[in-house]
Parts: sequence; structure tokens; C-alpha cells
Amino acid sequence: MKKTYYTLLLAGSSVAIGTMLFLANSINSRAEERKEINTSPVVKETGVESKNEAWQKYYPREYDSWKKTKSSDKIDDQIKKNPQIAVLWAGYAFSKDYNAPRGHFYAIQDVTNTLRTGAPVDAMTGPLPSACWSCKSPDVPRMMEKVGELEFFTGKWAKWGHEIVNPIGCGDCHDSKTANLTLTRPYLKKGLEASGVKLADTTHQDMRSLVCAQCHSEYYFKKTDWEDPKVTDPAKVKKTAMVVTFPWSNGLSVEEMEKYYDDIKFSDWTHQISKTPMLKAQHPDYEVFTKGIHARRGLACADCHMPYQQEGAVKYSNHQIQSPLNDVANTCLTCHQETEAEFKEVVKIKLEKKEQLAKFAMDNIAKAHLEAGEAWRLGATEDEMKDLQQDIRHAQWKWDMAVAGHGNFFHAPDETLRLLAVANEQGQTARIKLVKVLAKHGAVDYMAPDFSTKEAAQALAGVDMAKLIAEKETFKATLVQEWAKQAVANGTLDIKSREGMSSNTSYGK
Repeated sequence: MKKTYYTLLLAGSSVAIGTMLFLANSINSRAEERKEINTSPVVKETGVESKNEAWQKYYPREYDSWKKTKSSDKIDDQIKKNPQIAVLWAGYAFSKDYNAPRGHFYAIQDVTNTLRTGAPVDAMTGPLPSACWSCKSPDVPRMMEKVGELEFFTGKWAKWGHEIVNPIGCGDCHDSKTANLTLTRPYLKKGLEASGVKLADTTHQDMRSLVCAQCHSEYYFKKTDWEDPKVTDPAKVKKTAMVVTFPWSNGLSVEEMEKYYDDIKFSDWTHQISKTPMLKAQHPDYEVFTKGIHARRGLACADCHMPYQQEGAVKYSNHQIQSPLNDVANTCLTCHQETEAEFKEVVKIKLEKKEQLAKFAMDNIAKAHLEAGEAWRLGATEDEMKDLQQDIRHAQWKWDMAVAGHGNFFHAPDETLRLLAVANEQGQTARIKLVKVLAKHGAVDYMAPDFSTKEAAQALAGVDMAKLIAEKETFKATLVQEWAKQAVANGTLDIKSREGMSSNTSYGK
């Protein structure tokens, strides 16, 4: 009996010792793996490392997952889907070309390809300012450090075509020396401070949203006169920069930003048809997110768009930034208690209702622009039009703020629906006022023309697509090629990093 007992004890001890040795070996292996990955390497001692591939050897998992953003290459033509917006943006670049965003891998290509940036023939031509690069590349903070923020924002978009060549990536959000999350855009820091935020008090969880807010926020270009101390020619010392600025000094709500713009009498453009001084929302994901249930529950952008992954002993953040619906199990369903099929069905039903309300608002506001255009044609006065133009301005601003952030309905569903409802109501108010103005000028039965197709809507907006496309193709075949050659020669671009990049556009054959 004793022999059996000791035999079992010895066997059990052997198993325990073997298990401990295995665990010790496993722990040591994992420790070595963690040491290999988490040494916080210096990717670049000073400045910004803007080439994403330079980060790969230190953060291979993050880099490989980021590279997968190239799979999001579909062009979703929003004007074809909702032709009303060509009328809503008549006289503005967005009436020419407007697509849903693709993956970060395509940021440089998409801003180069879009008809909105025109077809410059050199560094001093083209319709847009240099600020239109601001959200597209880690080369932006690199150049701001090199030449200064004001110089960067001075001049035309084509001025930096040979420098801004690497798409949104590592150096946009991470310090190149420590790899810590950092704010690389000074204009976000200024916007936060203007809104009352103390930067020293921001937490790591805050930063997991704020690095996104650098680009996914509403902004305008503030005309800023300055003197360049490096210029010796007195005639060229004085310059004007179009500085990216966040309208947050009153707060981050849509109405608070609206008041900010109204108080300074700012407009992005004057509508070509209704002559209304208009506002164009950019990509206000952050502002709307702060008003929603997810922010109130303490979530950050990265919680849903960059879920953690486990690979062996290593836990890392998935940098394939995309819709959480593409990875529901690791995003939405970590909180929502449904099956994947049930969750997606609920989302589908809710989105259909949101899209219906958005269509009502777009139709009413587009008709208001066209009816206002007819009123002007018939001789309406500024006094007759002033109040209803303000209704149009505010209605379109709220509609745009609801939809320009493509994820807003997920970020803050209640706020998005509220904005669309108010936009629709204000659009209707403008149209009721227009009935009286039109009747006064003899157009009792005026009906807005058809804008049910992209072609019809762009014709009303005066968009000559054939001319724009021909000019753009010439630009892509000439100046864009020169930009790439210069960047490769300067060492700022590894041309291999663009392998696998599809050249999809909304106007391609």
C-alpha cells in the first residue's frame, strides 16, 4: 500500500515539476517576445519619421494590420447615390466629386485624384490652399517642423505635392522617438485649449480619441497675415496663411459652432444658385462623438475602430482602421448582447430610418436653393431674402454636420437624428417664406427643376464634368509623376510602398 502511495506521489511530483519547467520555459519565451516588441525603440531620434515602412521592423503586427487598410479600396460615389448634394454644394468643389472615404492607405491618392483639388500645372496654381493636405499624411507634421506652421499653410495645395507623399500612418499619431501617442497637429492643441481643455490633464484613454480628432473634426481656414523673418526681399516679407482652425471656443455642439461662425460672419462659399453665404462641414466625427452614448460610457475611438488582438504573448492594437461592422465580434459585441446576425439586422433597420430622414432634409434644402434662385431671377430684394437665406444656411449646416462624419449615426444616433430633424424643419421654414416671395414676384406655381440624377443635379450646379476630368487626367500624367520622382530622389518616398494601390475614381472609365 505504501509502495503504491510513494509511486503515485513520485509520479505526481514528476508531472508537477515537468509542468513548472514547461511554464517557466513558456514564461521566459513570452518575456523574450515581449522584450523584443515592447522596448519602445527609437524609430527616429529627432523629428517625425513619416515613412510608414520605417516603423515595420519595430512594430510588425501593427504595421501589417495597418497595411490591410488597402483592402478598403471601393469607390462609393455619394453624388450618384444622393444627387441632391450637387445642388446643395453648387459653386463649391464638393459638387464636382464626393466619395465615401477609403482606407488610410489611399489618403494621398484620393486627395490627388479627386476633382475637388483641380489640375494645377505648377506649385502656384490650382483652386485649393496648401491646408488641404493637413489630414492626409505624417509628412504634414514633418514639414511643419521643417518650415514652420505658418509657412506650411501659405500658398497653394500643389506647393507641397512633392513633399506630402506618405499616406496616413504611424507618424500621425505616435512620437517617433518614444512611440507614445502624441498630438502632431498644433491646430488641435489650440482648438482644445480654446474649448477649455487642459492638455496636461489628458489621459491615455483621452489620447486614444484625440489622435483621431486631429483629422476627424470640423475646421475652417482662418486667413492669417504674417511676416516671414527668413525672407530678405521687403516686398515678399508679408505673407498670408490659410490656417486650419477649429471653431470650438463656444463649445463643441453644432449650435455652438454655428454661433461661432455667425458671430465672425464666416462662410466657406456663396451658393451659386441661392446666393446664400454657406458653411461646409468637413468630417466632424469627434464633435458628434462627444455628444453620444459611446463617449458618455467612456469609450474611445480606438475601442471600436482599433480593437486589441492577442497573438501568442503579445497584445496589440489592430491598425486596420475600418467600420466596426466589419469585425463585429471584436468590436460591437464586446458590449452589445446580441448575436452578430441580430446586431447587424438592428443596425440595418435603424440606418434605413436615418437615411429616410436625411433624404427629406436634402430634398427640402435643395428645393429651397432652387426656389431662392428663381426668386432672385424674378427680382427679389436682399431684404426679402435675408432671413430665409439664414434659414437655408443653418438647415444645410445641421444636415451636413449629421452626415459629413460618415460614422456619426453610430457615434451618436440620437444627436444625428435630432440634427436631421431640425435641418428638415429649417429647410421647410425657408421654403414657406419663399412661397410668399415668389408669389409677390408673380411665380405662384413655381416648381423646382428635376435633380433626381447625378447628371441633372450637376447640370443645375453648372459642373462641366468632361472638362474637369480631361484636366485632371493631364495633371495626373504630368505634375503628379514629377512629384513622385522628386520625393524618391529626396528620400522621402519609397516607391515600393505604393505597390498594390488601386487607382479607383468615381469618374474613371
